[in-house]
Amino acid sequence: MPTHYRFKLGEFEVTNILDAGAVIDGPWPIVGQDRPQAEIEELMRQSLLPESKFQPGFTPTIVNTGKRLILFDTGNGADGFVPRPHGGWLANLLDSAGFAAEQIDLVVLTHAHPDHIGGLMEGGEPLFPNARYVIGDAEFDFWSSEDRLAAAPDDNEHMSARLFATNVAPLAERISFIKPGDEVAPGIHAVEAYGHTPGHLAFHIESQGKQLFVWGDCAHHEVASLAHPEWHAFFDMDKAKGAETRRRIYDMVATDRLPVAGYHTSFPSLGFVEKKDGGYRWLPISYQLNL
Repeated sequence: MPTHYRFKLGEFEVTNILDAGAVIDGPWPIVGQDRPQAEIEELMRQSLLPESKFQPGFTPTIVNTGKRLILFDTGNGADGFVPRPHGGWLANLLDSAGFAAEQIDLVVLTHAHPDHIGGLMEGGEPLFPNARYVIGDAEFDFWSSEDRLAAAPDDNEHMSARLFATNVAPLAERISFIKPGDEVAPGIHAVEAYGHTPGHLAFHIESQGKQLFVWGDCAHHEVASLAHPEWHAFFDMDKAKGAETRRRIYDMVATDRLPVAGYHTSFPSLGFVEKKDGGYRWLPISYQLNL
């Protein structure tokens, strides 16, 4: 199976790298937590997909602007949602994709769940020793609170907070805190995508009129999440806000015909969105980005 995918975006070069290949239970209740399990399974059957197993993407994106190497999210690392050997591949796959960890200039975090911040550290040391970091100020403030550790030890909030304390908080002096609308680098701007986490951000990238939208966790399954954006997502911390954000983001990228880097869609985790039957449909890329 290919583990990286590269294309040109104006003057930029974009590379998606696969961080995990695990097959897990689902998509219910990860998608459709508020719906009967049979309803999601029927949608999978109609879509010619397995009813109770799926293989989500875990796909960090590297943008080479010509002046900087910018990494969006860092995968699972050793202690993420999909630990090694089934996940946490980014560190070992950088070389085969043509990069060294020391070359990364900027690491941008969409949010602070374990499968996005797990790859920040390797053996207790920053994997990207020369990088600076970017995260939403609301996201950093939320996970910095000791209240997060008050959740049950097996709760996703507690696990995220524990990993945040070891992987993100020690980097605070090298972090820039941003708000929606802020420019991360020339041609790259943050977009509000709250709900999945309190400070979840997406990013709009443009070079020479070519555009790409990096949406983080605005979808956990390329069929179920898009067909029914109103269905609750298990990992959304604010279910109603997450649903509202999905519909807004899907409508925007469908209307503007933007290619999307969808972290959890099937690798290479790139596609377009179209409006369909009151919901939306994910259209995986074929040759559009080669032209």
